[in-house]
Amino acid sequence: MGFFQYLKDTRGELRHVAWPTQFQTIVYTVIVVLLSFFIALYLGFFDFIFTTGLRNVVEALPPKSAASPLTVSDVQISTSTPVSTTTTP
Repeated sequence: MGFFQYLKDTRGELRHVAWPTQFQTIVYTVIVVLLSFFIALYLGFFDFIFTTGLRNVVEALPPKSAASPLTVSDVQISTSTPVSTTTTP
């Protein structure tokens, strides 16, 4: 009867718990909600600042010109057989 003994012991331990009053529960809930709200505002503010700053930096960069360096997509790859550079005596 291990399971039933476990339930009995658990119930006995729960009697020793100092449960908060209804007023304390309400106050702690309000504190958690307010802190969550202010942290969300704080993080949202910095997200806005960094996003706006990054957007301004990207917009200030010069536009890509036609004389830009080659990219991988600009290079054509040859599929012909390579020529050997070794010489035979």
